[in-house]
Amino acid sequence: MKKKSPKIHIPLTVPKSKEVIYKKNFDLVTQKSGNLFLFAGDQRVEHLNGDFYGEGISVEDLDPEHLFKIAAKADIGAFASQFGYIAKYGRDYKSVPYIVKLNSKTNLVNVAQEDPHSFSWISVEQVVKLQKQSGLKIPGVGYTIYIGSEHESQMLFEAAQIVLEAHKHGMIVVLWMYPRGKAVLDEKDAHLIAGAVNVASGLGADFAKVNFPHAIRADPFESFNEVTTAAGRTNVVCAGGSHIDEESFLENLHRQINECGARGSATGRNVHQRNEGEAIAFCNAINAIVVEGKTVKQAMTFLK
Repeated sequence: MKKKSPKIHIPLTVPKSKEVIYKKNFDLVTQKSGNLFLFAGDQRVEHLNGDFYGEGISVEDLDPEHLFKIAAKADIGAFASQFGYIAKYGRDYKSVPYIVKLNSKTNLVNVAQEDPHSFSWISVEQVVKLQKQSGLKIPGVGYTIYIGSEHESQMLFEAAQIVLEAHKHGMIVVLWMYPRGKAVLDEKDAHLIAGAVNVASGLGADFAKVNFPHAIRADPFESFNEVTTAAGRTNVVCAGGSHIDEESFLENLHRQINECGARGSATGRNVHQRNEGEAIAFCNAINAIVVEGKTVKQAMTFLK
């Protein structure tokens, strides 16, 4: 049985006439649990082909449609991908709730060359137009901010406008909050990530996607508590990171949610690098913990 839907704090930036739509979109992506399982597919641009072809990666992952097949058949809250991919494949996968990633950059230019900057490719209005003309489920949009980059001011401005525009249409906003740049000594410093989610909250984001921090104290999960507490009413979802074994992944996720107050998971490589059947099964195991409140032992039964 799924958890009872918690109280939704509707931002004042959502017009009264759109509050019902906002709540409907929030319930859709959280499956009425308050927790988000975001299947992250934006790495097709962000990481180029490094995450999609090579040793230990299913040959199915080379085809962009692989991710859409998983998203359509597995239990997920929403699938995050770029506008162009959704426009090309969405007609065949109309059952999928999409988070449209508005900005992206490749990983070719490193911090030693230039501080990262990732500006919008498209606008919220263009997403709304696609939604209306296609009938796709597009409950929200996403945007990455590189806190600490010398270009952060432009990204912060764009993010603020995106939140306002999205809320105007009753959409939710997920902000990818990554400290990165020459001024950043440790991208996974817990204090710094806590500050980043503070920024996401100040921008009015509904969800902030972050990397799990390094341990400041003996227990890394105690450090993560600092992050989730600092976020206030902005819900924190933790990135899945690189490929690890299923049980370890699920144990970490269970602790993030039940001990630290995280509100879900944003997982990409740990799902799509598997073949279709294994990826769907693993999604269902993740969803069992995120949405249904199952134990690790119960979630592991989906993998058998």
